[in-house]
Amino acid sequence: MSDSPSTDDEEFAVVLDYLAHGRSDGRGYGDGPLAYAVSTDDFTLYEMKLDPTADISILDRVRIRPDFAEGIERGREVDYDDLSDGARSELDYVVEDVVDEEEQRFVDFYNDAQPISLRLHQLNLLPGIGDKLRDNILEERKRHGPFESFEDIEERVDGLHNPREIIVERILDEMQEDDLKYHNFAQS
Repeated sequence: MSDSPSTDDEEFAVVLDYLAHGRSDGRGYGDGPLAYAVSTDDFTLYEMKLDPTADISILDRVRIRPDFAEGIERGREVDYDDLSDGARSELDYVVEDVVDEEEQRFVDFYNDAQPISLRLHQLNLLPGIGDKLRDNILEERKRHGPFESFEDIEERVDGLHNPREIIVERILDEMQEDDLKYHNFAQS
């Protein structure tokens, strides 16, 4: 089951795992099929109760707003710790795919990042970016304009290697760690 790309009032999620008989941890096993999914807009994690005849598979894109797609009876937001092992193992790959498919959205983060306080900048929240590298990014975008792609960022900013992976790692951190104070990508 695959839906078309999002419009302004629609939001989609990618199915991470499908459990034909429900949870295997004893809570609700045999209650019918479940799926775990992650939204592509704000990386919210969902557990979805499925209709027994639903035609949904791992990596399908399903509509979650304004209402759930056909075959999804209901859904609820869950934490990373609530995901099945299968869903956790797919999450890294799905986040990488979303970042690749929507590259400009994440390149624009490098273009638009702003100070959070006098001592902290949004760029400093990214793994491996300290004050010196942050200043290099800011100076480069000021002097030569916005970045066009991850490749452009890597070529123009000395010392910044694989800006795509830095974004992916931060998104995963925001989804997995409960004690992060600031979120740039994933719903807190």
